[in-house]
This record gives sequence, C-alpha cells and structure tokens, in this order.
Amino acid sequence: MSSGFEPLSGTRRDSAAPDVPQDNSSAVSEAEATLRQLAEVFLENRARETRFVGAAPVLQPQPSAPGRKSPQMEARYRALVEQVPAVVFMAYLDRGIGEAYVSPQIEAALGFSQQEWLEDPVRWYSHIHPDDKQRWSVEAAEMFLSGKPLRSAYRVIARDGRVLWFQCEAKMMRNEDGSPSFIHGVGFDITELKRAQEALQEERNVLSAILDTVGALVVVLDSGGRIVRFNRACEQMTGYGFSEIKGKRLWDLFQASEEIESFAAIFNRSASEQQPRDYEGNWLTRDGAPRLVAWSSTVQGGDGHSPKHIIVTGIDITERKRLERAILEISVREQRRIGQDLHDGLGQHLTGIAFMSKVLEERLSEKGLAEAADAQKIVKLVNEAINKTRELSRGLLPVVTEAHGLMTALRQWAVEVEDLFHITCRLQCDEPVLISDVNRATHLYHIAQEAVNNAIKHGKPQRISIRLQAANEEGTLVIVDDGPGIENVSTHHTGMGLNIMNYRARMIGGSLELGPGPGGGTAVTCIFPLRS
Repeated sequence: MSSGFEPLSGTRRDSAAPDVPQDNSSAVSEAEATLRQLAEVFLENRARETRFVGAAPVLQPQPSAPGRKSPQMEARYRALVEQVPAVVFMAYLDRGIGEAYVSPQIEAALGFSQQEWLEDPVRWYSHIHPDDKQRWSVEAAEMFLSGKPLRSAYRVIARDGRVLWFQCEAKMMRNEDGSPSFIHGVGFDITELKRAQEALQEERNVLSAILDTVGALVVVLDSGGRIVRFNRACEQMTGYGFSEIKGKRLWDLFQASEEIESFAAIFNRSASEQQPRDYEGNWLTRDGAPRLVAWSSTVQGGDGHSPKHIIVTGIDITERKRLERAILEISVREQRRIGQDLHDGLGQHLTGIAFMSKVLEERLSEKGLAEAADAQKIVKLVNEAINKTRELSRGLLPVVTEAHGLMTALRQWAVEVEDLFHITCRLQCDEPVLISDVNRATHLYHIAQEAVNNAIKHGKPQRISIRLQAANEEGTLVIVDDGPGIENVSTHHTGMGLNIMNYRARMIGGSLELGPGPGGGTAVTCIFPLRS
C-alpha cells in the first residue's frame, strides 16, 4: 500500500485475528524497507506534473504504452468506482505518485481530501491505530513478499480523532515477467457493524454470566435433543462438565431407563407443537443418584416446522418433595391420632355420660319429679354430641385400617352425598380392590371426595359415579358426572382443588387426568400402583 491507496484500517479481527508472531521481525523489517522504497519513488516523482479536476486525478497526456488502458477506459473506471460506497485505491509500484489513485470517499470517511492523502506517502500508516500497526505490518509484509491477497480489518484514526473500522481487501498484481506492477484494493467502513458486534458480545457476556450464576438448571438443546449449552448449576448437580456432554442427547445421559421413552415423547411433542411445557422427572447424577427436577421447556427460533433450539429450565425439588412428603405424612398421622382419640376417647367418655344421664332420667321419672324432663334434654344433647364426635372422627379417619377400608369409606361417602345434596351418587366396584396401605387409601379417598365436591360445585350434575377397579398391579379411580362438561367450567381445572388432587396422586406414585366424560360431563381419572 502506498500514499496512493486508502489506509487499510483495522484492528484485531476480534478473536479470529491471529496473534502477531514474535519471531517475524525480519519479515516486518523487509516490509517496512519495501514501503520506504516505495515512498521514495513517489517523492522523487512528485515533481511530475499532475493536475486535479474535481476530486479525481487526471493524468497529463502521455504516449500510449503497450498494455495501458486508454484515457476513455480510465475515465469510465473512475466514474464507476466513485459511485461505490467504499474507498477504492490503486498504487503502481513501478511508477510515481502521479498515477496513484484513491476514490473521493476517503474525504467523507476520514476527513482528508484526495490530494492530502496522495501527497503524503505514509499518511495512511501514521493513522492506523497504534494497537493495529504491528499486525498490519506483518500482513502487509506477507502481501509484498509472497503476493498473497491482504484481507483483514483495522482501526484508522480520522482527522477529527474518531476511530473507524475498515475491512480491507487488497491484492498485488504482477507484470508478465513476475515483477510487482500495482496494488489494487477496496476498504469498507464497518464501524457500525463492529459496534453492533461489540454490543451483541457484551449482551452475550451478560447472559452467560446470568446463566452461570443463576441457581436454576438451564439446558439448551438443538432440534434433535442434543446439548448445546449447559450452565454451571447443571454441572454442579450432575457432576458432569460441559465438555463431557456437549453434543449428546439429554435423555441418553440423565434419564432413568424407565423414563427415557416418556421424556423423549415429551420433547418431541414440545418440538412439533412448539408450545411451552411443564413436567417433572428424575435426573441421574454421575454417581447414579436420582434427583427429582421440575422442568419447563420453551421453543426458540425455527422455521415453524422445526425449532432451532429448545430451552429447558429446571429446579431441583428433591429436598422440597422429601420435606413435603414428611410434612404430609406427619399431618396424616396426626389426623389419624386425633380421629382415633375422638372416637375411642371423647366418644366413649360421652357415651358413658349419656348412659348415666339416661339412668338419672328414668329414676326421676319413677319418682314423678319434674326434673325428669331436664334429664331427658341432657340425654338428647349428649347423644347429639356423640354423633358430632363420630362425624369429626370419620372426617379425620375416613379409611379404616383393613384392606377393604377404601371401598367401605367411598360407599359411605356416596350415601352421605345423596342425603346432603339429593342427587344420585353410586360406588361401582365390581371386583374388590384391596389396599393395605392406609395412607395410600386415605389419599385416594380425599381425591374422590375433592372430585365429587368440585363436580357438585361447578357442574351441577344429577348423577355422579365413583368407579374403583384394579388390573395388573395397577388401580384406577374414576369420578364421572353428567354435568355440562369441562368446557363450561371456569376455574375447575386451574383451581386449588385440582392442584391438591394432583399432589396427592403424585404422593402415591400415580397420575391424575381431567377430561370430558364418555357420555358427557367431566371425568377425573387417577391411575395408581396398588403397591408402594
């Protein structure tokens, strides 16, 4: 490059820019020597007559030489390049400065006129950013000595002190005998592009910092389920580094064998429907320990048919679930204790009082005393207290400890619903379903109770059916009503009742589904294992 062409500005090519070798001082020296010789040629020939018309140099008429373009062709060439939104430059290595050229865009870009730029053969070098000069020297040396094209980005300091980025594409042309003839190139102002890249990189750095400091698990998958991003929380929980699992399918690494199929189905459904999904599943750590994780997935990008990425975020809820289970078990145990105390303690005590009151009433009646009527009222009140105590006890202890206790409790509940709400409510249990785990039976009873209450509250049915059946070590509890159906229920499927039923179903290792009934209305289905 010479005073006749644009200062190929630039800086580091970001991370892609090669580090300047420490052992290429000889190549740099040769390049600088070549540049000095080139500058001397220009300075020696500065006395040649050159006049400028407008912004483009017009050469004095000279005898045509073989291989040289005609003035008309040169004029057309200059008219063309001066319309290009970039700085075009040319410098002959075997001629003087009078035949060097830089397009007028140099003034708009850097604030120097064509004449100013061409008069100083090393102006371009002095305006390269100090941090980029050595790299430019190395790359320019390679172009001068080997003839390879120069393609790089540099920073250049404009006349007013602004720092601009230029993408330079330059090539050295040779004569037929192989000697250097001229350098020709173009420089594009990429300052705005660089600023956008820097802003984008800064945003990426912030996002990376957030991903690595947030406590939630964050995994980015491609459309095939392969891991492309894995944050620090995932590394800490699983014991795997990102380099170990990059490019591998998520379910092949962390899913238990019995959950791989269901997890892959959920992933494929999310990818095809491109809808966010929430679910829970176990992850296996490096040492094989299961961790229960609440997942949420969302789709990013894509062409509408295949997503570009699926972002999966999760929270390790293993300890929370363990505590919830412990709290619920304590609650159930305390309820059973209180229910047992009401039934066996307070109930028996009240029964004794009722018996003694009845004896007192009879003695007073035999003597014809008026107080007999008061004694009769006492007996009545005590009997009412006994009935209320039994109701409280049954509410706290709905399922007895026998294996058939769930069937008995559901049948009794159906009778109470008929008496209270004057609708038909029946238990259908063709074959006995025996559940010896009283906690499991109690959860199922409360699921049925909540489903029936929701049906009465939201569906206003005339008939409710409670079906209990078992097959292949799996039980099914279905509550169906003949109401208007789930479409007309405003909060039934989003309220606290369904959340509690879902939670109880998960506590016993089961699942809960809400949907339309086979003949209309709404059906709540709980599928559960018969054994723990």
